Amino acid sequence: MKSTLPWGILGTGGIARKFATGLKESRTGRLVAVASRAQETLQAFLTDFPARGHASYEALLADPEVEAVYISLPHPLHAQWAIRAAQAGKHILCEKPLAMNAIEATAVIEAARSARVFLMEAFMYRCHPQTARLLELIREGRIGPVRLVQAAFSFRTGWNPRHRLLNRALGGGGILDIGCYCVSMARLIAGATQGAPFADPTEVKAVGNLGETGVDEFTVAVLKFPGGMLAQLSAGVRVTVENNVRVWGEEGHIDIPSPWVVNGGDAGDSLLLMTIGDNPVEVVKVHADRGIYACEADTVAQSISAGQAPAMSWADSFGNMRTLDRWRAEIGLTYDAPGETPGPPIF
Repeated sequence: MKSTLPWGILGTGGIARKFATGLKESRTGRLVAVASRAQETLQAFLTDFPARGHASYEALLADPEVEAVYISLPHPLHAQWAIRAAQAGKHILCEKPLAMNAIEATAVIEAARSARVFLMEAFMYRCHPQTARLLELIREGRIGPVRLVQAAFSFRTGWNPRHRLLNRALGGGGILDIGCYCVSMARLIAGATQGAPFADPTEVKAVGNLGETGVDEFTVAVLKFPGGMLAQLSAGVRVTVENNVRVWGEEGHIDIPSPWVVNGGDAGDSLLLMTIGDNPVEVVKVHADRGIYACEADTVAQSISAGQAPAMSWADSFGNMRTLDRWRAEIGLTYDAPGETPGPPIF
């Protein structure tokens, strides 16, 4: 395990700020450099998070002190700069989605494999003890065989066709930005029911509303997994829903009120609400002594020697991207990105 890992951050948006805050409370990480092409936003970021500033992404990748890079850029830039980071010999934490599609994801994974650097897709909830406890309850059979997972992640953004969430050129829409969480949770739970790290769906059906800008403003998918487990998933950027996860088994169910950004990213107790048969709700408390982004940074440091993290392996990321491709195909959503036709599995 790397005791002190020097990080560089590509980008200065909101998620970059959250990760930089997490680094401050992590056990293993320290911020040493930040890169942005916009000088004003770079200086504002460095005021709050003192570090060495770079006016280009290339300069940060050439910084000899940086060992790990967090890529917080818009979706269409993920694959390009993850590959560039691998070629520069940097370990990589790349914001979700790892790429625009499974073909691009393959190129990123192969670049990391060739360069022998660490790579993880930044699903921060996978690194939190709440998720680990949920999987324990399922594997212990506390609610019996799992039959249905319901997962939702949706919010209403204001109307701005140039904003990344509604801009097709920037990979806008609900599926890539937040539907990826729902897919990853369903695949994770499906795997737990089979004693595996994850499982891929055998069927994907979906409907959705494409807005004026051509991106999915709201969409719902149904997935079927080996063994018969079903998942109902909803994602959107133009309507607010109750963002939670419910896992229904033959003998009970588990509610996860805050499945994604657990407790807003802060340390403290989170809750799993479990009902067995007609019994009252049992509150399962899960304590975290660090925020969710600190957990994520520490997961990277703990897993660097292995090249990938059990929390989100390369095969898991590829399977997730392939499922997102299938969801988009169901509603007719495409982007101007290489490899928009899904390819065969590589794992």
